[in-house]
Amino acid sequence: MTKKWPLQDVHASMASIKLEEPPSPPPEQRTARPASSPPKEISVESYTEPFLYFLQGNPTVFHAVAHFSNELESHGYLKLSERDSWTHKLEKGGRYYIDRNGSSLVAFAIGNEYKPGNGAAIIAGHIDALTARLKPIPKLQTKAGYVQLGVAPYAGALNSTWWDRDLGVAGRVLVKDNDSGKIITKLVKLGWPIARVPTLAPHFGAAASGPFNKETQMVPIIGLDSSDSSSTGLDSQWKGSVLGGEGTFASTQPERLVKAIAGELGIEDYGSIISWELELFDTQAPQLGGIDKEFIFAGRIDDKLCSYAALEALLASSKEADDNSGILKIVGLFDDEEIGSQLRQGARSNLLSSIIERITEASASTTSANLLSQTYANSFLVSADVTHAVNPNFLGAYLENHAPRLNVGVAIQADPNGHMTTDAVSTALLQRIASKAGAKLQVFQIRNDSRSGGTVGPMLSTMTGIRAIDAGLPQLSMHSIRATVGSLDPGLGVKLFKAVFDHYESVDREFA
Repeated sequence: MTKKWPLQDVHASMASIKLEEPPSPPPEQRTARPASSPPKEISVESYTEPFLYFLQGNPTVFHAVAHFSNELESHGYLKLSERDSWTHKLEKGGRYYIDRNGSSLVAFAIGNEYKPGNGAAIIAGHIDALTARLKPIPKLQTKAGYVQLGVAPYAGALNSTWWDRDLGVAGRVLVKDNDSGKIITKLVKLGWPIARVPTLAPHFGAAASGPFNKETQMVPIIGLDSSDSSSTGLDSQWKGSVLGGEGTFASTQPERLVKAIAGELGIEDYGSIISWELELFDTQAPQLGGIDKEFIFAGRIDDKLCSYAALEALLASSKEADDNSGILKIVGLFDDEEIGSQLRQGARSNLLSSIIERITEASASTTSANLLSQTYANSFLVSADVTHAVNPNFLGAYLENHAPRLNVGVAIQADPNGHMTTDAVSTALLQRIASKAGAKLQVFQIRNDSRSGGTVGPMLSTMTGIRAIDAGLPQLSMHSIRATVGSLDPGLGVKLFKAVFDHYESVDREFA
């Protein structure tokens, strides 16, 4: 059973944060709708414990998408298939979502007053995280009595922070159902420590100092096998496997791993396992830390954090009675950002643009490129990805006045060379939205002598022409196997992102 973190453990300074009453709008330059009721207040600290549960229970991108899908359905969202026609399925006031490849997800709510050509308030981010994935045939020769597992780094994984960590195995398994004959997907999580990448003790001198070869010196050990003890060398005689029958997928995989996964999923016929995508993950549970429990210490924060906040913000916004909303509210959570977003489930794909196009098509009596372009021009995108929190031990690495702090709020991310989408217009839009919700914004920009990272923002705004800004929650130790954020930060993200959904439509009318 998942361990519970009692809410009283959250530090005592967490007071309920009230949203300010939205001020009366100035004279509007566009046609105004009847005033809606003020958005309901949220409790920032109430998101801390659920975020810990989410991290603990969903170690892979497949688990995260499945979790969010269940959350959406429990809030009345209907799952759509890209393979079906949506023409007669979408309705004003409707709530929908789709997933692609089980690793990307787009959810959207259609306002009751939505008309084709109206804009969308969009929060987009990535849901993948650095990891080590099992190779297609990960079974390796036994060496010196150790059973090892062939893995490959995804993005920047297997870095120095992966040494001597307790690593579990999780992912998705494709199985042929004996009753229906169809191939189905099952999620698996072996949550106990199975693998470890052992360091070489410093007593061995230069050999223990690195640099290290990820192919030969960072190979996880997963068990012991003394069958090679009679060998005259360190290497055992390679032995094939007939587990599941010759020619089956199971026969190419480590036998004990196949048995463990089959046991976890209740699979009796090893030959029914068609394929799988598995990865290693740090099994140490996310925890509250600090003297007053003001930190969260956890793995896979980049970027389960902004993804979680965006989805929860959509649920909090769309569950309120909002009969006068005339826009689309959209959350897009993409896979493969850490490796360039080039695949069909990545942000460079047609996933987001095709959904907006299909919504426009289903809502209009006639469709045209003109109508779709109008929708893009009336929309606003927040590219939500974590950014760097200030580290007190390396203050010289930060640009003065551009060093975000934990438990303060979302940071706008700027870059003069186009790695971020932020400009004066998008900054003014988000600042106005934040002021309506009483949310505080910070700012981050990298120093001239450092390298900036990238986000999904530039690629999405380039493909569509949507006004966009990069803004995310700050964290310490980015790309470490375990990182640090503030215990209030999940809720602070929800607060701002909900404000985007609640207030973008009225704020947009303030701009010429």
